[in-house]
Amino acid sequence: MNHRSAFDDLPRAQQLAEQALNTLQRFLHVEAVSGVVLLVAATAALIWANSPFAHVYHAFWNLPLTIGFGEYFLSRSLHFWVNDALMTVFFLVVGMEIRREIHEGALSKLDQAILPLIAAAGGVIVPALIYLSLNSDPTRGQGWAVPTATDIAFAVGVLALLGRSIPVNVRVFLLALAIIDDIIAVLVIAIFYTASLQFSGFAVVLIGVLAVFGFQRIGIGSAPLYVLPGSLVWIGFMMAGVHPTLAGVVLGLITPARPTPMREQPLEVVSRVLKQLQSSDAVKARDSHQLEQPLRELRVAHREILPPVSRVQMAMHPWVAYCVMPIFALANAGVSLTGIDLSGGGSLVMLGTALALIAGKPLGVVGATWVAVRLGWCRLAPGVSWGGVCLVGLLAGIGFTMSIFIAILAFSDEGLLKAAKLGVLLGSLVAATLGLGWGVIFVRRQ
Repeated sequence: MNHRSAFDDLPRAQQLAEQALNTLQRFLHVEAVSGVVLLVAATAALIWANSPFAHVYHAFWNLPLTIGFGEYFLSRSLHFWVNDALMTVFFLVVGMEIRREIHEGALSKLDQAILPLIAAAGGVIVPALIYLSLNSDPTRGQGWAVPTATDIAFAVGVLALLGRSIPVNVRVFLLALAIIDDIIAVLVIAIFYTASLQFSGFAVVLIGVLAVFGFQRIGIGSAPLYVLPGSLVWIGFMMAGVHPTLAGVVLGLITPARPTPMREQPLEVVSRVLKQLQSSDAVKARDSHQLEQPLRELRVAHREILPPVSRVQMAMHPWVAYCVMPIFALANAGVSLTGIDLSGGGSLVMLGTALALIAGKPLGVVGATWVAVRLGWCRLAPGVSWGGVCLVGLLAGIGFTMSIFIAILAFSDEGLLKAAKLGVLLGSLVAATLGLGWGVIFVRRQ
């Protein structure tokens, strides 16, 4: 006798919809895809900014957008809202990733974190020195930090293109290095690219942070309720003269890494409520009043199975990878190649940025790792060969998102900013190509 599955009993349209959604979910979790989407967005911006419709590109991102309530409102360009507000979500996910790694990941133990920490330091110092060797002028020298950052999405995306033949510890090494790189980039932004401070703004930041801790203390686990105190932190940083996107990092770092305490363990609640529902007539009768309490318990237990830092990061990651970062690329990668004056200092800014990413990053990462291992401070993880270290060094030269972001903060001169962006685009493209090429050779040797 043939027994048809429950899935076969569903309407054909619903079956197709479920299959499509499942396929889409698997597709969105392929790390290489987010890198491809980012590349497509950057390419589209470049084409748009150098097409006959270039004036539309610049006019669109300069459109004013006003957000306010009553007499209080903030009117800024669309470009501002992308770079200063939307990118706060990106930095929130960065902060949560750092929080997770410190709690239970590659940064949780000093002996595990020391090698990527040293490698990341080398990957910051050497590119900065290469850039400054070509741009000793104070104005151009402001961009020393532009080629020091690594784009996690692009780097991990290129690594994913090489398939499963890449040892797991090579990927862990790259992730740890990129995360430490992000920490350094955040500190650089906070210390070197902050205008004169207004300490009254920090009072607003403190109120927002205390409100977050208060919410956590009384057991509020619903993420949307934290938008209000999070907005206070963002406004406070802007009032203080600190780039407001750092609010995302602060909020990410203070997100709890342990589930909210409950009287019962979440799985015990789920088991108890399911048994209660199976023996209850309320389900058959569809009595919403009797079902309200057990369903609420189920929702809370389901939410608290994972700690907030993991749960929110998982929920936000697709939005950041497929919405925030591509929009940022579309808004900032549109460099008009005809409008760049490379006759003066712009050529050195572009050359210094590109050379620092292409050569400085791998030299810094591999060199610092070699010195640390040679002196006996640490050793390579199992499965990580020097070929793998070279691969990580080359991929670390992909500095797209964070590098462009720092360039925007570093240069007020539009010509130098365009030159720096072009250097980032060229350097990241060459670094990705070299990394992919060496990765193919590395895989074959493996």
